[in-house]
Amino acid sequence: MIQRRFTFPLGLALGLSLCTLAAAPSFAQTFPSRPVTLVVPFPPGGGTDTGGRVIAEQLSRRWGQPVVVENKGGAAGQIGADFVAKSRPDGHTLLLGNVGTQAINPSLYPKMPYDADKAFAPVSLVAELPLALMVNPSVPAKTAAEFVALAKSKPGQMSYSSSGAGGAPHLAAEMFKDQTGAFILHVPYRGGGPAIADLLAGHVQLSFMTVLEASGHIKAGKLRALAVTGDKRVPAFPEVPTLAEGVIPGFNAISWIGLLAPAGTPQEVQDKIAADVRAVLSDEAVKARFVTLGGLPRATSPQEFTQLIADDRARFAQIIRSRKITVE
Repeated sequence: MIQRRFTFPLGLALGLSLCTLAAAPSFAQTFPSRPVTLVVPFPPGGGTDTGGRVIAEQLSRRWGQPVVVENKGGAAGQIGADFVAKSRPDGHTLLLGNVGTQAINPSLYPKMPYDADKAFAPVSLVAELPLALMVNPSVPAKTAAEFVALAKSKPGQMSYSSSGAGGAPHLAAEMFKDQTGAFILHVPYRGGGPAIADLLAGHVQLSFMTVLEASGHIKAGKLRALAVTGDKRVPAFPEVPTLAEGVIPGFNAISWIGLLAPAGTPQEVQDKIAADVRAVLSDEAVKARFVTLGGLPRATSPQEFTQLIADDRARFAQIIRSRKITVE
């Protein structure tokens, strides 16, 4: 039997290949093709949630698709993070992670439901969030130095709330206690919202929390900010000094929030999201909104955000080891 081999002329074959490629639009060109879910791994009301709603609103306008904020709190952010880690890697489900979920948890929890190094594709930082030492107005101290003296005069009789054991506010408070010698009891909550609610109610006297989540309460006189924890004052409250100004020289502890996608999300989709975040945050009105709330907007490339997470993970791992901080 004679076997016949059919072949295409080389030019026709190349033409068909190019047509096929042209007919298949890139992921970035079609993204987003449906509503995007932005998972905030904490309850409503905290700094991560507040910042997430600002960026979600702006991206929704830019993309012409709803960006729906979904709060999935619990386990210091691990429940929401795990949900995103196991989602379809196409950019339509994103995590608004923070310094706690991405840089601190891996050193605190020996077992996590996902591999922190491999589960996510960091896309872009959104904002740096300075923390502030806040007290209920019933506390007589008007400065951080006065609070330290008051706490030392009542060892173990004062308490502070945090958004959860091991988070940036908790570590900042422990650093404060360690460097001042003040003995203050820790009361952890499942997010910044519940933590601030009990501070407002006077059930605890002190809290370290992001200025972003507490700015409204400060302006309304419901909370008193004694100091901020960064290396410079916050534009929203220029009258509030840093802890480094005379109380604890060199003290510096801030939080941040950023967008992460499930690992395996196409690089071109990551780059598009990062470029759109940069465009959104370059708008003067959006920048002013973040600054007014107490945040410092900052966009990065995926590579820059990846490096930031790695650097902070190493820094906080050293703090956790040296202070023997554990979670129950």
